Amino acid sequence: MDKHYLTPLFQPDNVAVFASRDAPEQQTAQARVLVEALTTQRFTGRLVFLDIQVSGTLADLAQTRADLAIIALPPAEAVQALEVAGRIKCKAALVIGSGTPTDLAKDMHRVAKRHGMQLLGPNSLGLQRPRAGLNASTVGPLATPGPLALVSQSGALTASILDWASQNAVGFSTVVSLGPNTAVDIAQVLDFLANDPQTHSIVVYMEGIANARRFMSALRAAANAKPVVVLKAGRRKAGNVAAQTHSGTIVGSDDVFDAALRRAGAVRVRSFVQLFSAAKCLASRYRPVGKRLAIITNGGGPGVLAADWISEIGLDLGVLSAESAARLQPALPPLASLVDLMDLSEEASPAHYRAAIEAAGQERSIDGILVVHSPKVGVDATEVANVLAETKSRLGKPLLSCWMGDASVTDARSALVAAAIPSFRTPEAAVGAFGNIASFYQNQQLLQQTPPPLSALAKPDIEGARLLIENVLTERRKVLTEMESKALLSAFHIPVTQTLLARNATEAMMIATQLGFPVALKIDSPDISHKSDVNGVALNVMNATAVRDVYQTMIQGVSRLLPQARINGVTIQKMANSRRGRELYIGLKADEPFGPVIAFGAGGTMIELFNDQAMELPPLNQFLARRLIERSRVAETLKAWRGATAVDREALEHVLLRVSEMVCELPQLREMDINPIIVDESGAVAVDARIVIESAPATARNYAHLAILPYPARYEQIWPMRGGGEYTIRPIHPDDAQMLQDLVRSVSPQSRYFRFVSALNELPTSMLARLTLIDYDREMALVAVHRDRQVGSDGAIQETVRIVGVSRYITNPDQSTCEFSLLVADDFNGKGLGSRLMLSIMEEARDKGLAQIEGLVLANNPSMLKLMRGLGFDIRPFPEDPDFKLVTHAL
Repeated sequence: MDKHYLTPLFQPDNVAVFASRDAPEQQTAQARVLVEALTTQRFTGRLVFLDIQVSGTLADLAQTRADLAIIALPPAEAVQALEVAGRIKCKAALVIGSGTPTDLAKDMHRVAKRHGMQLLGPNSLGLQRPRAGLNASTVGPLATPGPLALVSQSGALTASILDWASQNAVGFSTVVSLGPNTAVDIAQVLDFLANDPQTHSIVVYMEGIANARRFMSALRAAANAKPVVVLKAGRRKAGNVAAQTHSGTIVGSDDVFDAALRRAGAVRVRSFVQLFSAAKCLASRYRPVGKRLAIITNGGGPGVLAADWISEIGLDLGVLSAESAARLQPALPPLASLVDLMDLSEEASPAHYRAAIEAAGQERSIDGILVVHSPKVGVDATEVANVLAETKSRLGKPLLSCWMGDASVTDARSALVAAAIPSFRTPEAAVGAFGNIASFYQNQQLLQQTPPPLSALAKPDIEGARLLIENVLTERRKVLTEMESKALLSAFHIPVTQTLLARNATEAMMIATQLGFPVALKIDSPDISHKSDVNGVALNVMNATAVRDVYQTMIQGVSRLLPQARINGVTIQKMANSRRGRELYIGLKADEPFGPVIAFGAGGTMIELFNDQAMELPPLNQFLARRLIERSRVAETLKAWRGATAVDREALEHVLLRVSEMVCELPQLREMDINPIIVDESGAVAVDARIVIESAPATARNYAHLAILPYPARYEQIWPMRGGGEYTIRPIHPDDAQMLQDLVRSVSPQSRYFRFVSALNELPTSMLARLTLIDYDREMALVAVHRDRQVGSDGAIQETVRIVGVSRYITNPDQSTCEFSLLVADDFNGKGLGSRLMLSIMEEARDKGLAQIEGLVLANNPSMLKLMRGLGFDIRPFPEDPDFKLVTHAL
């Protein structure tokens, strides 16, 4: 149970191949390529070829045992082969092919599911596991072993990347070619790679996804454990259509996909060339870093080009401190300059490069180093490259290179490739590659954010908002009037301008007089979404007579243009009096497949012209709201400029948090435009709003409409402790990493072994990250937090906060059962903590609709087995290992 469920697919010990090896004339073209690929190198496991056409019985086949079945047969025969694979107890199957019809693909899925097999395919070009010598693919020769994994939804692109990699000394741990209608999808492959010790970083080419929640869950888990770089096709409308046709998946808005990748902590590249550049850096195992890149060069021109591109893509030029520059200067040629660039001058020798690299490596204000070398008479470019190779192992930060020229630097580039130092032909390409790795560092900050559905602000009137929406839906309407839209905003404490409805001209004059001039008049109709398009908006109306005339003209004009529209009257509101207020836009869009996404940018009547929309997936907290504002182009105007004071940013952030609350709690929302929302130094106020709703499916309960599940604060509980005191049980979050590590370090070696079946003394960094940043949709971890207050020698109260226990479950692939684990601090044993943590995690699993919870307990762990019996678990031997007991409990 400790192995990943896709282990039989990617790490099989025994493989059965259905491809008619002994009858080549009966093979498909892909089968011939596959057989050659499988037999060209030695597979470390056992390989057996089977043919469903030859005579024999199932009893004969039953003598064959295999973890993985590889099938390269015509679609109809592939279904039969899957049946045979199921009979011989294969746990996974790979169907090689292309163009399999959807109906036959569904037949294969049903067969695989009935036999409990994980199916990669049909329409897959296969997989490679170079370290095991397994080339179960038709995409080319077996890749060189390495730390990089490649997952691609295009067979042609997979082959191209492998061909490029063979020429650039880039090795792979795993290569997976996915196609349309495959049962094992990109999310499941990412989930495996996140836990694969052979894989240190992941490159993904994708065209679309089938399930946003599952994709985000797997991508977040993978990016939390190791760098992930994604190239997505279909950035524009034409590409979107082509991608959807090719991959058979849902594409959706490119801007929303961008937001999703950022929130998942992954990095997106925009071109095939950038993907190769990122792969070079990842293959060198460069970890996430900051964005300060130092330039070391022997030519001012190339160095300036690199510095320009650093500024262009939002990086910072890394410079030496005055003290470091003073120490380095005597070791360099007389004409060397260290003001900004580290320009070593044309007289730079290999020794000068070494001194500069070592100085930059020790400088804390530098996150990465780019060495740019131009051919110079009397300087051996290969010797300079060898200096980089020698110093790389002593650096704790990325080292990239750019050797200008061509024929004269060929040997130097080969030396750099051999040393696994990313080498580029232009300064811009090198800087861009570093930018990708820096983006990963920045996106990791977004990944760590796990906001709850409701902020810490005043509680909104959720029931009132839901009642309003139900009333509108009862009238079979989807578009809320301005009055209803503002009422919904007010329920979530979003400030709105006072708006009153006038049903005749006289009433309009009275309301306007009471509100005070100038006022704005707007047509009120459930059938009119954009009022200004039908002359249904009048601003700065200065007196009662004008109000009367405008009212009558507006009603008559709209009735003439839209005779079928239902007109309730005209709304009156006082004009906002902020002379230097900024007109902004906050909106909601429903994306397919990612669901609701929050947009922010410039507002007003020219919103379409500016096209300024930064996007973020809900839920938001203040950190995410602030980053959302900063990504917009209008952010620069929110500061003090030309006599206008800076706006109240906190008030604007609060509005974004309120909109996030609305999105989380009201799954009926489909569109929302708050435009404009006027912000100045005194606060923010929504002047106009348009909201579109529709009935939510029954599956929308528990935030199922969101691509990222919020922090489940509803599971927080306070419990009394035997012997006095109390503790809090709550879901884990990323900030608990250090306390969880302290718990693991504090328990006895025996307790650690019972929990992890390993002699570890502490959790590895990657494992600690995976255990604390979890997807609350498919797993849950509850921690028991104890606060100990003591009076110090100075009379001050000192509080110690520690995690004293943690229970956890992970949903199994069958989506109906889960596997649990439990760890309790040694000094808290016997206080009822273990029972309470187990009962709480079981209750949460039951709430998720799971049917059974199970786990493995070492047979020599009597205290845990006693606890399981006390909780009513069924205990029986584990057939795969006599050292364990399998404990199960129906939920």
